[in-house]
Amino acid sequence: MHNKLIQQYNGYAVQPSAHRLPDGSYSSNLLLERTDCARAEGRYQFYSLDYFTSEEQALQHSTRWARNWVDTRG
Repeated sequence: MHNKLIQQYNGYAVQPSAHRLPDGSYSSNLLLERTDCARAEGRYQFYSLDYFTSEEQALQHSTRWARNWVDTRG
């Protein structure tokens, strides 16, 4: 199962996603793209940031993780 939500945050398009694993848990994933860069170097993908019992929890984690990554990267 994939859920696609795109948000804008400090110059990045933030696209959290989650997929259901065979054991019923959800993997928290993330795609970040710089909005001012059309090249691949402005694209960052993160898989299996953590695992959760619900898709909503996984998506929330991806969104929080993205904001922290952007904020600490400058």
